[in-house]
Amino acid sequence: MLSVKQELLAALAGELEKLSPGAAGRAAFESPKVAAHGDFACTAAMQLAKPLKLNPRALGEQLKTALEATPAFTRWVDAIEIAGPGFLNIRLKPAAKQEVVREVLAAGDAFGQQPSNGQRMLVEFVSANPTGPLHVGHGRQAALGDAICNIFASQGWSVHREFYYNDAGVQIDTLTKSTQLRAKGFKPGDDCWPTDPENPASKAFYNGDYIQDIANDFLAKKTVKADDREFTANGDVDDYDNIRQFAVAYLRNEQDKDLQAFNLHFDEYYLESSLYTSGRVDATVKRLIDKGHTYEQDGALWLKTTDYGDDKDRVMRKKDGTYTYFVPDVAYHIAKWERGFTKVVNIQGTDHHGTIARVRAGLQAADAGIPQGYPDYVLHTMVRVVKGGEEVKISKRAGSYVTLRDLIEWTSKDAVRFFLLSRKPDTEYTFDIDLAVAQNNDNPVYYVQYAHARIQSVLRAWQEAGGGDVASLKDVDLSALEGPQAQALMLQLAKYPEMLTAAAEGEAPHDVTFYLRDLAASYHSYYDAERILVEDEAVKQARLALVAATAQVLHNGLKVLGVSAPARM
Repeated sequence: MLSVKQELLAALAGELEKLSPGAAGRAAFESPKVAAHGDFACTAAMQLAKPLKLNPRALGEQLKTALEATPAFTRWVDAIEIAGPGFLNIRLKPAAKQEVVREVLAAGDAFGQQPSNGQRMLVEFVSANPTGPLHVGHGRQAALGDAICNIFASQGWSVHREFYYNDAGVQIDTLTKSTQLRAKGFKPGDDCWPTDPENPASKAFYNGDYIQDIANDFLAKKTVKADDREFTANGDVDDYDNIRQFAVAYLRNEQDKDLQAFNLHFDEYYLESSLYTSGRVDATVKRLIDKGHTYEQDGALWLKTTDYGDDKDRVMRKKDGTYTYFVPDVAYHIAKWERGFTKVVNIQGTDHHGTIARVRAGLQAADAGIPQGYPDYVLHTMVRVVKGGEEVKISKRAGSYVTLRDLIEWTSKDAVRFFLLSRKPDTEYTFDIDLAVAQNNDNPVYYVQYAHARIQSVLRAWQEAGGGDVASLKDVDLSALEGPQAQALMLQLAKYPEMLTAAAEGEAPHDVTFYLRDLAASYHSYYDAERILVEDEAVKQARLALVAATAQVLHNGLKVLGVSAPARM
């Protein structure tokens, strides 16, 4: 049906060009808001009526007559109806809808995929500092980032997955001091615990049991290995730097386990410290000064971010000589651009909203040839976790929050991914543990996976009864697929490629979850309406081809989300 649509669009473009030179670009079809009005809608007559000084309905009649005479419309269209002030409602012949079944079965896993566009993009996500286990907010970020990578890969982009973390600074100091106190035998609640001896105002020590685990392994002089580092403890509780390096490596290893449980990998781990050691931060500051976009005031160095739309100028270098956190961010994004990534998407929490304007302002002020609006941001809210109707806030392992691994252990990787993607990122989300493990139609991931498993059960029954290979179904006669439920299902299948394209344009993986739920609903309706393994061989073959195509699209869509498509449930 995709090829059918292209034929019809080409015919429409040709007739529009005849009516008004240059109007071919207006050739487009919409989906009617009411299914009973047809399969495609066209508003071109209303768009052209005013410049042509014609009545839109009369122009619609003229366009209708012209289209009906074209070979493409003659072959694939059953009827064109004029509605309202000049809408064209187009009804396809069953044969036109049936084409999508052949297209899906022929393309297989590649259905919905676009050819390479020759461009590289980077998606930065999770980016958790190595100070504790990954929490459910990181889980939402992991699901979003991975799905966005998969969606853009389907559209021909070469996608690079990157994890950025701060391996220095106050939080790492707090981690080190917390571990050191545990290694010396102290614990939360002891008189010395809440206060940093060097900074009595600080009460930011980490209290989770995982800190004791780190201390125990440090004392045991263990070696820990993560994706990006390996380190052996020396067991000396007074060796602050050794404790720091061991604790960071230990928690990077823990985060790796979380990510592995989520079946997630990164192409690169990028250290904030490297921006300083490589000289990138200093070079960026010098560049901004040389371009004339900075000034000194009150002993600090300021960037004129208001020149680029920010609500106020921002401090770059504080009185004590240290840089504010957005300065390495600017250096980091210049590095992204110089590494050849023409598109960058950052997945971050909504608490990072204030950094967007200043980072983009810094990039424009640097005058490095980076386009305005670079990088893109997808901001997400945090996640509430509910179990038995009560909110769950505490993880024994983490101390003060529910971890990603907790969520996976309580439910499943598939449920966590699908649920965390099932709403727009910037909307509040409550993760219901009881719903996520329920085996009923109220559980969206179960509902979609069950549709796939149900089809596989039908295909197995056919094959066990002496049926052929599923691959043979792509050549069968599909003319028997004329029922309303079958036609609705085929139209739903045909929406998949355009849905993926729109999801990429909107950086909206929730569109995929909505689509899959609609496709599953359409399949369940079809299954309830028509028996598939009937006596009539021609009818059976046609229906098997339709459900096999449906299983393929369910599989493809779930794969984009990083969710499995089980053959049995």
